[in-house]
Amino acid sequence: MNQILGYALTFALLALCAAMLCSLGRLLIGPSAQDRVLALDALYINAMLLVLTVGIRYGTTLYFDVALLIALFGFVGSTAFAKFLLRGEVIEP
Repeated sequence: MNQILGYALTFALLALCAAMLCSLGRLLIGPSAQDRVLALDALYINAMLLVLTVGIRYGTTLYFDVALLIALFGFVGSTAFAKFLLRGEVIEP
């Protein structure tokens, strides 16, 4: 691996960790439920990018499959949470 690429990946990992901490803070102290949904979306996107960056750093494809699962479950979870906020129930009888 190129030395500049190693520095860039290290910086990207640190920046993504900082972004995840900011999202976690908004998730915990968000004034409204809508803020918490947006923070949850930002958190799973940052987690997916973190896993992809680690996959690039170690040069294996296993992390890319994990990132795909994170994206899938994050989308389903945020959709269910938004539906719960709108209607008060996730599964209609």
